[in-house]
Amino acid sequence: MDSQEMPSVPEEQLENTAAVTEETTDNETAALPQTKAEIIARLKEIADSEEIAPKTELDLLKQTFYKLHKAEAAAARAAYLEAGGDAGSYLPAPDPDEEDFRTVMGLIKQKRAEQLAEQERQKAENLQKKLAIIDRLKAMAATPEEANQAFNEFKELQTQWKEIKNIPAEKANELWKNYQLYVEQFYDLLKLNSEFREYDFKKNLEIKTRLCETAEQLANEEDVIAAFQQLQALHQEYKETGPVAKELREEIWTRFKTASTVINKRHQQHFEAIKAQEEENLAKKTALCEQVESIRPEELTTFAAWDEATKRVIELQGTWKTIGFAPQKMNVRIFERFRAACDIFFSRKASFFRELKENLNENLAKKKALCEKAEALKESTEWKATSDALSQLQKEWKSIGAVPKKYSESLWQRFIAACDYFFEQKKQANASVHSEETENLAKKKGIIEQMRAIAEEMSIENAADRVRELAREWNETGHVPFKEKDKIYQEYRELADKLFKELNLSTARRRLTNFKNSLKVSVEKETTQLGRERERLLRAYEGMKNDIKTYENNLGFLSVNSKKGNSLVNEINKKVEKLKDELALLKEKIKAVEEEMKNE
Repeated sequence: MDSQEMPSVPEEQLENTAAVTEETTDNETAALPQTKAEIIARLKEIADSEEIAPKTELDLLKQTFYKLHKAEAAAARAAYLEAGGDAGSYLPAPDPDEEDFRTVMGLIKQKRAEQLAEQERQKAENLQKKLAIIDRLKAMAATPEEANQAFNEFKELQTQWKEIKNIPAEKANELWKNYQLYVEQFYDLLKLNSEFREYDFKKNLEIKTRLCETAEQLANEEDVIAAFQQLQALHQEYKETGPVAKELREEIWTRFKTASTVINKRHQQHFEAIKAQEEENLAKKTALCEQVESIRPEELTTFAAWDEATKRVIELQGTWKTIGFAPQKMNVRIFERFRAACDIFFSRKASFFRELKENLNENLAKKKALCEKAEALKESTEWKATSDALSQLQKEWKSIGAVPKKYSESLWQRFIAACDYFFEQKKQANASVHSEETENLAKKKGIIEQMRAIAEEMSIENAADRVRELAREWNETGHVPFKEKDKIYQEYRELADKLFKELNLSTARRRLTNFKNSLKVSVEKETTQLGRERERLLRAYEGMKNDIKTYENNLGFLSVNSKKGNSLVNEINKKVEKLKDELALLKEKIKAVEEEMKNE
């Protein structure tokens, strides 16, 4: 038998397929438990089973359990914070399911360790058995003369080899090569008759052809994982089947390998699709993390803004639940990032509403105090002062922020009722005052008309007395309506100033004439007497000039920003004008004296 019956390529593939199968079982579970109860039930089945559970299935069950556990914990925390709880004092409630889960997992780990230890012991024992078979085959291949007599033993050794299963993986490839070497050497030395030899080859060809056909049919199997698992069994059987005729060895192996390639490629594509989906899920979850992290709590300053942001975060949490697993090495990390972002948001929200509640209560106390002040003032009859005080209280009310909603309307009604009561009382009291002011306005208009008549008709002697009488009457007349006050006063002031000025000029002319007449009728008209009069007048003239200068200097230091200051300025200005008139009269008198002295 030629050693080319089994090429070197398939043997390494055959020995490694079992490891590939175990590594991928986490994605092979057709019906993964969806609740913690289902996961614990499945773990209890595994604990009670005699078979060794795949590690990947245990990892997937553990991952799924803690995903559900963390989701429940996150939901409980979110509900706590939504209810206004403090993130710093939050303590998660114990999960009884987690205790059951850990207990069962402990049992499984212990049992699995025992089972794996037993497997390793069995593999070592199988290795020694196969090494013994190889040693016997080696001895048989070294004695060609006894080959024909040892054929039955040879077939028995092949049967024993097939019955011995798992051995340490690191020894499998080398062991298989040695076994195949001595089997082929034995066949090459075997001096069987051609009929028996051909029968054995034919039988092996039939078996391998059937294996090829079965492998080819697996390409139509919808369940890729099941097809891949069945292919592993076919490879094992193919490996354990003896050689075929030398000229058919390459052909039958190529057929089997081609069918295997189709199944392996579908299997690889299946997991590549799962990996791609997990990467896509990671990208989606990363985007959700970024959306939550992009929310800026410092910009949320109103109820509506926080409510809108909360709805958005809850919506993102719902979206998260619809997305499948991310790659295993990133799955926990991305969940921790998302949960941290949500925790920060709800913690800031709780702080905002806690501070807002404190502010609302402070505002409530301030507005209650304003109500009490308004109620204390509402009976006052100091209309002007109280009006100003209530107006100030209303401004303060507007500057104070919101109060708890349940107090807002009643508190406002209490405050405005006190204000309205006062202003209604003021309105009633001012009704009679308005009537009196209207009468005073009519009186003052009559005074102005009488002053106009004086300027046109009456003599100077009578006019002066009458103007002073009318001025006294004006001052004794009470207030007029506020909107008419300035207009009527301006009209009166201009007319009165005009009259007094004209009266003063007439009086000055009359006094100058009398002075000149007195000079002419003087008993003694001596030059010395006129000289003394001139000196007296000059002293009076200089004194009056100094008085005028003093008043004018004082005006520079007076402020007219107040009503009182403006009144004082007006009074001084009137005095200055009167002094200037007197000064002009003195000047005329001095001139008259000097003319009389010239005549003398």
